[in-house]
Amino acid sequence: MKIKRQKQAKKTISFYKYNFGFREPFQILLDGTFCQAALKNKIQIKEQMPKYLMGELQLCTTNCVLKELESLGKELYGAKIILQRFQTRHCAHFKDPVPASQCLISMLEETNPHHYFIATQDKELTEAVKKAVGVPLLYIILNTIVLDKPSPCSVAHVQAVQAGQLVTPEQQQSIHSMKEEKGLLGCEAERRGKKRKQKSGNPNPLSCLKKKKKKPGVPTPKRADEEKKRSRNRRRKAVPPQDRPDRE
Repeated sequence: MKIKRQKQAKKTISFYKYNFGFREPFQILLDGTFCQAALKNKIQIKEQMPKYLMGELQLCTTNCVLKELESLGKELYGAKIILQRFQTRHCAHFKDPVPASQCLISMLEETNPHHYFIATQDKELTEAVKKAVGVPLLYIILNTIVLDKPSPCSVAHVQAVQAGQLVTPEQQQSIHSMKEEKGLLGCEAERRGKKRKQKSGNPNPLSCLKKKKKKPGVPTPKRADEEKKRSRNRRRKAVPPQDRPDRE
């Protein structure tokens, strides 16, 4: 059974490595419920988990998780002692602590950029992690640590990427770094920030020309033709010599 579990874990880890860019040392975010279950089942997290995941680890928690364990009292004192041995990651709730499950979900952000594993026994947190993309889930069954299979959301995301419908976060980051190297990000920001100014249109050069004043007494060609026509009409209307009165 131990060999089968390790084979399945190796297969799951390779899935997250090749599709979501996970690398050693793996970062494991633990909450109080996981440490309490490990304490009851006599599991040495620091010794057994690296062997199970076959790689280097960084076991860590958050300030909100520790604050929650303090508020719950003596029943979870042992889990608090275990968590205090691990690294504490900075969260956004240092002044105003929130419930542990809410804090751990916020650490994942949208695309889990820091490649966290979540180790928990909390049902609500487990359901939230399964709905997220690219987040490995660890839990304890009896006296063994189990790495859950990739969630349907993660599998569907990978299939969409392979079909060319989506871009992975690693591809987005590589595109962003290439733009930074070529200096394209500053140009894009300037283009977005600057508003296009309306170009002031130059006046029509023909409208700027001064109007030519007509010289008096110089007949235009049209007027000359009209005067010629009038003179012809006058000549035709001249009285014949027979009708003229005789001079005495």
